[in-house]
Amino acid sequence: MCSDRLITLRLGCPTCATEIAGHFGTCRFCQLDPADTEILEVFLRGRGNFRDVQAHLGVSYPTARARVIDVLDRLDLGQSPPPQDTPDPAPPIPVAQVLADLAAGRLDVATAQQVLRGDDS
Repeated sequence: MCSDRLITLRLGCPTCATEIAGHFGTCRFCQLDPADTEILEVFLRGRGNFRDVQAHLGVSYPTARARVIDVLDRLDLGQSPPPQDTPDPAPPIPVAQVLADLAAGRLDVATAQQVLRGDDS
């Protein structure tokens, strides 16, 4: 073996013997070893409580947390990616600036109210 990752080339039904051939991707969770799957199951059953993993493994809290994070990293779930297509919110306009623009006539009362409320319309 060349140490390259294996892929599924053929799927078959044990009942009717139907077979499908091709290149089929594998589930990233299916690539976990049984110990990692067990840690993930304990973590999920405990609704994300590291203390459940700690008790199950009989290790310290930091060790349990590190083990879960290691599994998540191998699944490419360790860090949440930044949200896509989400613009940075505009910085708030200082009230003093709005009042100064209103006093100078650069804004009318209705527009100043909209700006202070944060209305985009």
